[in-house]
Amino acid sequence: MSADDLNEKWELTVSDRDDDELATRLTQWLAGKVESDTPPRVTSLTHPQAGGMSSATLLFDAEWTENGQPAGGSFVARLAPEADSFPVFEKYDLGGQFAIMAAVTEATDLPIPPLCWFEADDSVLGSPFLVMRRVGGQAPSDNPPYVFTGWLYDATPEQRLEITRNTVDVIARIHAIENPAERLPHLDGEGPALRRHLDAQKRWYAWALTDDGYNIPILDRAFQWLEDNFPEHPTADVLSWGDARPGNIMFEGLTPNAVLDWEMAAIGPRELDVAWTLLIHRFFQDMATKYGQPGVPDYMRRSDVEKLYTEATGHTLQDLDWYLTYAALRHGVVMARIWRRMIHFGETTEPENRDEFVMHADLIEALLDGTYDWD
Repeated sequence: MSADDLNEKWELTVSDRDDDELATRLTQWLAGKVESDTPPRVTSLTHPQAGGMSSATLLFDAEWTENGQPAGGSFVARLAPEADSFPVFEKYDLGGQFAIMAAVTEATDLPIPPLCWFEADDSVLGSPFLVMRRVGGQAPSDNPPYVFTGWLYDATPEQRLEITRNTVDVIARIHAIENPAERLPHLDGEGPALRRHLDAQKRWYAWALTDDGYNIPILDRAFQWLEDNFPEHPTADVLSWGDARPGNIMFEGLTPNAVLDWEMAAIGPRELDVAWTLLIHRFFQDMATKYGQPGVPDYMRRSDVEKLYTEATGHTLQDLDWYLTYAALRHGVVMARIWRRMIHFGETTEPENRDEFVMHADLIEALLDGTYDWD
């Protein structure tokens, strides 16, 4: 794979749902959801191509009239993947995601897209889905990665520092929500939250890979290292956004305009989110460096993020090297599962070395050896 390949959008198989049929079913479903003078119409339906590797996303416009006045607007529907789509995650609790977004909306003034409906009946579109209003703005692109092209790549160092600051502020405000386990009991459970979190990752790794004989040596080593170095005294639990990464905030200018994607939300130490944000950026930045490109090395620097987070919250992050290694492992399972899915759909072939299922195996290796250079 070359740098030019990475600068192009990857076309990955997510679903084979027929758009015309989806539009017809959405129209029929909307008729039972809105109080309208005339039957609603879905006037457009598209699939965004910048991301969506874990679940299907539909963008659609709909219109109807209420009391003689035009109504409707632009909407986003997120659908749980179909069973035959070789999903990344074993479970997709869209009802839980809807509840999390509602709770964050109630507890903060963060820009959560306005929620409309959750539909649990999979007979409507083939799987459960939620609908929210579409919000304007732009996010740093995962596909193609923002370290190669796009508005963040073209920004000044000062602007990228402001984007970093605003991203950290979003995370800090999520972590400030009081009593998250009481607000969202479906995220709670027995025993220490970090222990539950790591055990859940082990079960996911088994389901995604090892149950079918796909052991990945670098991931096996990372799991053992995490156990051998498990934090003795994790910090207090907060609501963890889960997928706290550059591509999940929509910006108007430099200001966050929408906080997206809550499918990985959990209860756990604040370091989970901070480490995930740092790791995902370094995954992309290392990709740029590998192919002789400058990337954006002044963006989302570890030293900046740690300082900004402490300023925003008053909390000093603990055991961050452990959480960064954990984030690298978790992302490694994601990448390995995606590679398996691409093999399943005939989009690539299996490599001779199983560690090649993980694009950032070198990064994990350096973290395990304590030789990774962050800044």
